[in-house]
Amino acid sequence: MSFQIHRVYDSPVPPGRRVLVDRLWPRGVKKAEAGLDEWLKEVAPSTELRRWYGHDVVRFEEFSHRYRAEMESSPAAEAVRHLIQLSRSGPVLLLTATKDVDHSGAGVLLDHLNHLTPT
Repeated sequence: MSFQIHRVYDSPVPPGRRVLVDRLWPRGVKKAEAGLDEWLKEVAPSTELRRWYGHDVVRFEEFSHRYRAEMESSPAAEAVRHLIQLSRSGPVLLLTATKDVDHSGAGVLLDHLNHLTPT
């Protein structure tokens, strides 16, 4: 089982199942040209949490804690299980539009998935 993060704006995109894990569609990307296998917005931080965080790095630790709690309940929990299921048949690319991947929901999601699926 393997997960990687990749920015939706960067190329080339490594091989694997391509899943957009942002709640909002990335600006400037046409759906027909995105090359996604699926858009799993249910796994992204809630709108309320995303707005509260606002990519303020000072709030990242609390954001991470709150987001992990969200991933323990529906609908995010089902989305996490779906990602784990997808990874059983090959690599999964968690696509995101964020610039600061280390301080993003996608980064927290990757860490969460890696803890649930140790290699």
